[in-house]
Amino acid sequence: MARMYTGKSKIIARYRSYHGSTAGSIAATGDPRRWAMEPGGKGPGILFAPEVHCYKCPIKHTYPGCGIACADYIEHMIRNESDVAAVLVEPIVGTNGVIVPPEEYMPKLRKICDEFGVLLIADEVMTGWGRTGEWFAMNHWGVVPDILVTAKGITSAYVPLGLCATSEKIAEYFQDHYFAHGHTYEAHPLTLAPAVATIREMQRLGLVERARELAPYVEGKLRELKAKHASIGDVRGKGLFWAVDLVKDQTTKEPFNTYSDKVSGKPLLVDQIAAKILADGVTIQAWVSHFVIAPPLIVTKEQIDHGISVLDKHLGLADAAVGQ
Repeated sequence: MARMYTGKSKIIARYRSYHGSTAGSIAATGDPRRWAMEPGGKGPGILFAPEVHCYKCPIKHTYPGCGIACADYIEHMIRNESDVAAVLVEPIVGTNGVIVPPEEYMPKLRKICDEFGVLLIADEVMTGWGRTGEWFAMNHWGVVPDILVTAKGITSAYVPLGLCATSEKIAEYFQDHYFAHGHTYEAHPLTLAPAVATIREMQRLGLVERARELAPYVEGKLRELKAKHASIGDVRGKGLFWAVDLVKDQTTKEPFNTYSDKVSGKPLLVDQIAAKILADGVTIQAWVSHFVIAPPLIVTKEQIDHGISVLDKHLGLADAAVGQ
């Protein structure tokens, strides 16, 4: 859609990202799940920009003195590529670390895109539907994307449904310009009906507000954990979407494992810890060298306490490996 609407071909994504497993979406994915389909299967016109990661900046800057240099880098790419149709971002990076941008980043990126006639695409598959304390994460910064894609929470995962929404201006364009893509089951009532029911139930229970209200509680618990464990480098998140980053050294921020370790099949410390946590009846997502903390929006404080206490119990494995 972005290519057809703009008449341009290139898409800028970011390295710490995951966008899906189809040919186009995996080509635009920055993490190592892309590597297996390269070079022959790499989608044409996909470029990667640095992620916005203030804890461990890939371009060696320090916030706030950096002036949001990671956004400036994307502007530099656009100027030098000249044929950029869209910038594709997870507003808050999901699997790859729940990386929350500073307040200035998304408004600055929106301004850059507008200046150069580039569309801004928000992948809210993980951050949508109340997960971060807003219906959509982009709302945190008052920024409206040109295209928004979402899934998962739209039906509370009872049935699979993905959604692509555009601005009215883009939608109007395709009234008079043939759009050559479609799916047999698009707009299927058996998937749309659960979406409507889910939205109404979320409204009835005030789950978006609840995620926002529980955020300080979760953050407090995780920061207490960080103070206890030498293996925790950083905790970050919004709403009920958090990450706990494990490091060998809090000063150098060196992780226990890398993307290459993951791809090669090397045993990962986070997986070993996650297995022990699961044996105690708690599930947690482990990825390379961090954990994603994303409980259901109906979670109670008691359940939060229990889950974090089980994580606390088994982080000794990581603490013992610090400095090795």
